[in-house]
Amino acid sequence: MEVFVRLPSKRSLILFLVIIVSLSLSQKVKHVSASNDTKPIRQVSSLRLERIQKHLNKINKPPVFTIQSLDGDVIDCVPKKKQPGLDHPLLKHHKIQKAPKKMPKMMGRDDVNKEEEAAAAANVLEGAWQMWHVNGTRCPKGTVPIRRNTMNDVLRAKSLFDFGKKRRSIHLDRRTEKPDALGTNGHEHAIAYTETSSEIYGAKATINVWDPKIEEVNEFSLSQIWILSGSFVGPDLNSIEAGWQVSPELYGDNRPRLFTYWTSDSYQATGCYNLLCSGFIQTNNKIAIGAAISPLSTFKGNQFDITILIWKDPKMGNWWMGLGDNTLVGYWPAELFTHLADHATTVEWGGEVVNTRASGRHTTTQMGSGHFPDEGFGKASYFRNLEVVDSDNSLVPVHDVKILAENTGCYDIKSSYSNEWGTYFYYGGPGNNPRCN
Repeated sequence: MEVFVRLPSKRSLILFLVIIVSLSLSQKVKHVSASNDTKPIRQVSSLRLERIQKHLNKINKPPVFTIQSLDGDVIDCVPKKKQPGLDHPLLKHHKIQKAPKKMPKMMGRDDVNKEEEAAAAANVLEGAWQMWHVNGTRCPKGTVPIRRNTMNDVLRAKSLFDFGKKRRSIHLDRRTEKPDALGTNGHEHAIAYTETSSEIYGAKATINVWDPKIEEVNEFSLSQIWILSGSFVGPDLNSIEAGWQVSPELYGDNRPRLFTYWTSDSYQATGCYNLLCSGFIQTNNKIAIGAAISPLSTFKGNQFDITILIWKDPKMGNWWMGLGDNTLVGYWPAELFTHLADHATTVEWGGEVVNTRASGRHTTTQMGSGHFPDEGFGKASYFRNLEVVDSDNSLVPVHDVKILAENTGCYDIKSSYSNEWGTYFYYGGPGNNPRCN
């Protein structure tokens, strides 16, 4: 019996090979959108996706309760003792501190004023001042609210290592009038700062909150307090930071958000934003670090501000963060630092942006309100009531701040003093404009 086999045509063979190759590639490469409104779809290898998912599993702890925010964020209520901060190798035997042994004393203020300020702060913080508060749901006691991180959040970063980290910039040496390092790496500032021979144990300010426009996805605009110690030009700078920021790359949108940051090695390998790595220990169950702030200031309209206090507990040595005058958020354990394990040497208040010079020009990324400081209240952004914590654990008004801006045609700063606002300053600007080089 003869068997006849029909050989495939040349065209059929080519088609068959194309199908096989396509199937093979589809197993190795997946299409992933970094964000609907930030970066175009790109190809990501399955190996990279696997590594990212492993990292997300590490920092997104299993919640006991989940809250869906109106702005799209997912807030996980994570048991306090299971939070990511405790994964740090230096904190293996760390016992969570419930509260600092002593709050800083407010010098030169009577009890009536302190009571009024505390009541006002409590009212602000109990209201819907973060977007996820709007529906009235809060995390249960014994848990902390943590913004859930997504695959897209990580894919917007330059790499997994860079996710949640500030790109290292050459820091300003405040001891010179016009440092050569100013404006390097695209980082631009408009800041007030204090340097004193006395030891510094904290700082405080009330910060006006706006929604500056960002031109490029990998740029940001922030307004914050820096607590610093160590060398500005070496690899050992210690920094603790807190404020508000707009960062499309980090969050996938243009909303201003409460943030924290820390580093103990000049932004090289240690530290991160918010709770994106181990280190910061959160104690508050009503405030989510990294969540959007609401309401916001409007041009010639209502103004909104937040008061941030960072200070070192003289008993335990941990650096605490507070909002208002009586709301504790959490702390940076002393074990994380070298120089700041003792005290700070410099405090800075003000704004910072990244200018990538897209298209070969300064971008239109705004700082503060996007308006210059000479426009004043209701138009320009401000910091008011600048204070530092001294060696006696007392809040002392600052009188001798210096101001600094790399390019005053793009972003500027002007400081002043009043009985009501103490030492204050207006700052910011529009970025690219006819005055901006």
